[in-house]
Amino acid sequence: MFDRVLIANRGEVAVRIIRTLREMGITSIAAFSDADRDALFVMEADEAYRLGPAPAAESYLNIDAILSVAGESRAQAIAPGYGFLSENAEFARAVEESGRTFIGPSPEAIRVMGDKVEARRRAQEVGAPVVPGTEGPVQSVEEALDFAAKAGYPVAVKAAGGGGGRGIRVVTSAADLPQALKQARREAEAYFKNPEVYLERYFPNPRHVEIQVLGDRLGHLVHLGERDCSVQRRHQKLIEEAPSPAVDRALRERMGDMACQIARSVEYSSAGTVEFLLAQEGAFYFLEMNTRIQVEHPVTEMVTGVDLIREMVLAAAGEPVTVRKNLLDPDGHAIEIRVNAEDPLHDFSPTPATISGYRVPGGAGVRLDSGVYAGWTIPADYDSLMAKLIAWAPARDWARVRTLRALREFDIEGPASTVPFARAVLEHPAFVNGDLGTVFVGEHLRELEEMTRPYVRGGLGEPPRAPQRGEAREFEVDVDRRLYRVRVTETKTVEQRASMRSRPRAGGGSGSANEIVSPMHGTVIAVKVEEGAEVDQGQVAFVIEAMKMENEISTQRAGVVARVNVGQGETVEAGQVLATLR
Repeated sequence: MFDRVLIANRGEVAVRIIRTLREMGITSIAAFSDADRDALFVMEADEAYRLGPAPAAESYLNIDAILSVAGESRAQAIAPGYGFLSENAEFARAVEESGRTFIGPSPEAIRVMGDKVEARRRAQEVGAPVVPGTEGPVQSVEEALDFAAKAGYPVAVKAAGGGGGRGIRVVTSAADLPQALKQARREAEAYFKNPEVYLERYFPNPRHVEIQVLGDRLGHLVHLGERDCSVQRRHQKLIEEAPSPAVDRALRERMGDMACQIARSVEYSSAGTVEFLLAQEGAFYFLEMNTRIQVEHPVTEMVTGVDLIREMVLAAAGEPVTVRKNLLDPDGHAIEIRVNAEDPLHDFSPTPATISGYRVPGGAGVRLDSGVYAGWTIPADYDSLMAKLIAWAPARDWARVRTLRALREFDIEGPASTVPFARAVLEHPAFVNGDLGTVFVGEHLRELEEMTRPYVRGGLGEPPRAPQRGEAREFEVDVDRRLYRVRVTETKTVEQRASMRSRPRAGGGSGSANEIVSPMHGTVIAVKVEEGAEVDQGQVAFVIEAMKMENEISTQRAGVVARVNVGQGETVEAGQVLATLR
C-alpha cells in the first residue's frame, strides 16, 4: 500500500480524497495554483506544494509541473479526481513512466474509452445498442451537414475527448450547425486539449442513467447499480439520485451486465461509469464511458455502503476490491444536489465572490462534500461547484423531503447559489412523481424560476438573514420568561441585488440601454461587433468565459456601435462597459 499520495485536483473532490486517505493512514499531498493558496483542500492536506499560476493550463493541466511536485514531495501515487487530467491517457502514461502509480485505470483503457468514437465501436463489438452517430470525428461542415440531413434534426455535436457535459451543442437546423461546430471545437480544445468533435442523433426527452462499475487488476469486475442524472441544464447535471425511479431490478441487471461487458473489453481496473440514454419506451443506448470517479459518486456510496475512493486506491495498489458481486438491491434512496456559485434567476450566470457566511446542514442521513468556507473568495478561473449536498432515506419521497429540509438549513452569504433552484426542482410535481427526462429543466424553466424566487435571500417565505457585512442590530426580548432574539436588518429584493451585480464601475457609464455591460468577472473569448456596425436588439455582441462556462452578452436595443472598449483575451469585471451604442 502507498504511504504518500499526491492529489492532482482541487476543490471538494480534493477534500473528499484527503478524507479517505487519512482513514487509510496515507499521507495526503495537495498541489495548488496561486488562486487556491488559501483553499480548504490546501489546509486539510497533510502537505501542500505550489503548482503554478492560476490558469489551469499552467497548473492543474500542466503535466510537467504535476510530475515535478510529485518528485519533490516523494509521492508514490497520484490521484486525479475528476475533470482536468483525470481522463488524459498521456498523463496516466507519464505518471507510470515516472515510476509512480496512477490511481485509475490503465492508460490504454483511458485512451480507448476517452475517445468517444472508439468507445462507440467497442460497445458495438460487445453487442451494446448505441445512439446513431458519425463513424469518426467530423472533418468538415459539409460532412456534418450530410450526416444531420440523413439522421434528422436535432443532432448533438460532442467533443470526441470530452465528458462532464462540456463541448456539447444541440442543433435543431442546418443553419445553426456551422456555428455549433465552431463553438464545440473551441470548448473541446480549451477543456480537453482535443478539438475533435463528432455528431450523434439527439433524442428528444430520454433519461440519463449511468451504471457504476468497479474492477481491480486481479480480474474482479462488478457493477454497483445505477444513478439517474436526468435533471440537467445545458448538459450539466444539477441533481442526481440512486436508484433511478425508472429502473426496476430486471432492467438494472440488463444494463449492469452490458456495462460490465463494455468495461471488460478494455480490461478495466478502477471505478468507472458507463452512461446510457434510457428512452421513454424502456430501450437503452450506450452513450459513453467515464474512466474516472464521477461528481455524483456519493449517491452510489450512500445506497451501497462502499467507499469508491478507497476501492480505487486498493485497485491501484494491486489489491483486490472488496465488492465481489453485482449489487442489484440498493439500500434505500439517495439524492445529490450540486451547489454551484451561479445565479439561477439570471441565466445561471457564474457568481465568483467572497463567501461572507456559510451555515451548513446536518442531521440524520445528510452528507456534505464541500470545498469552501466562510471568508474564502471563489476564484473565477475554475468551475462553479462549491459543494455537494447528499441525503439518504429508506424511500425516495422520504429522501426528497429530507433533502428539502437540509437545503432549507443551507445558508450561503456572498455569491448567489443554486440552492434555491434545487428546492424548486424538488417541489415540482414532475420530480415528486419521478417523471423526468433530460429536457425537464428546459421545458419548465420559467415555472421553476418563479418557484425559486421565494427561496432567494430576501424573498418571500424565508426568514431574514444578516446582510453580507453582518451590519445588523440585535435585541433580546423576554416575554413570560421566554427569550426571543430579534435581528433588525435591511434586506434587498432579487431585482435590487441583480441591479447591484450588473452596475458598471465608476466612470463606466450608467448601465443604460446604450451600453453593453458585463454581468460577471471573466475573460472575453469573442467580440462579435465592431465600431460603426448596425446591431439588432438581442444580438450577441460578446462571449465571456467565466468559471468554465461560455456566456453570451447581448444588446438591449437596436442601434449603431459607437465604441468597443475591450478586445478578445482581455479580463473584464462585473459591471464593466464592454461597448456603447448610439
